[in-house]
Amino acid sequence: MASLTPPEFRARFPILARRTYVNSCSQGALSMDVDAAMRRFLDSWNAEGSSWEAWVGEVERLRATFATLIGADADEVAVLPSASVGINAIASSMAFDGLRRRVVMGKFEFPTMAQVWLAQRPRGAEVTWVDAVNGMLPTESYARTVDERTLIVPATHVCFRNGHKTDIAALAALCRHHGAYLFLDDYQCTGTGPIDVRALGVDLMVTGTVKYLLGPSGVAFLYVRRELVERLVPTMTGWFGRVNPFAFSIDRLDWSPSARRFESGTPMIPNVYGAQAGIELLDAVGLKTIERTVAELTAGLIAWASNAGVTVATPTDPTRRGPLVVLRSVDAPALVSRLAARGIIASCRDDGVRISFHGYNTQEDLDSVTAALEAESRMLRRAKVNQEQEARS
Repeated sequence: MASLTPPEFRARFPILARRTYVNSCSQGALSMDVDAAMRRFLDSWNAEGSSWEAWVGEVERLRATFATLIGADADEVAVLPSASVGINAIASSMAFDGLRRRVVMGKFEFPTMAQVWLAQRPRGAEVTWVDAVNGMLPTESYARTVDERTLIVPATHVCFRNGHKTDIAALAALCRHHGAYLFLDDYQCTGTGPIDVRALGVDLMVTGTVKYLLGPSGVAFLYVRRELVERLVPTMTGWFGRVNPFAFSIDRLDWSPSARRFESGTPMIPNVYGAQAGIELLDAVGLKTIERTVAELTAGLIAWASNAGVTVATPTDPTRRGPLVVLRSVDAPALVSRLAARGIIASCRDDGVRISFHGYNTQEDLDSVTAALEAESRMLRRAKVNQEQEARS
């Protein structure tokens, strides 16, 4: 695909002509490119019937495309139907015996990550929690818990509840010092700026296409650092985890020497077509351009909230926040509904309204969001000092 300017990129998303879409943290907007790509699969199915050689080739193309996106090699990437499958595959590879059996997790994890590791307790896993401090999870908090008994530290890059961004490079260094694995959940971050898994120093990473990678649900990726691939043998497996799935062997369990060993069943081919188109679209506009746009818009929203006295759950430090800004509300679900009636598509978790920007958003979108929030200001929580000033006026 040829390079796109930001306005050209935005024009690829029909919904943006009708709505102010700030809900990429839940689902990326649908582009014409992804729509067309999934239709190409249907055309192929209709024309060829069962073109499995070509379809599996699309999986391999997507594997290579994603590997390039994160600074990895294709043989370090598994293409999966969900992040849950990837996390379970890794968990099934772990032996919780001897001294190292501790799983250390911060309280900002997404339920899937937490629940998979909690489910390992009957196998001997000891799950230990790191509490947040004033809405933050600094490396120092992990340092008080991670030690020589720690086997793995699953860590979200950006918290889905408050938008906090963890210093993953520092946390990975801490894990290396103690001989533990760092397992990054990058689902709320991948696609909002450049990423290099080698520079971050992570051992494992899981993410998916449904949010900022602009693809459909049903496609996720698992990165496994090459040195670890053959050390980890999952008990959760399937025929696509074999050296040659189409050998159809039933009496021998041979493991792929690449990260394909963490794959299981038949690939989700229609979704693969859409995922490829989404990543190509990101590449056409450039991840640095997207990163710059997101940073400007999140800063603008936080500045507006500060001036309005609105309580912000997201860290104000730009190095400690991702593409997601969370504003406290007296009734977050109701406020999301009221915003939708005004043409603003957002989401909520707990008492927070989530406004998440992407490269297709603009200053005009931010202006529309703040105007709608001002119109519904009674639904927002205010700082105590601001409430007292209003009461005296």
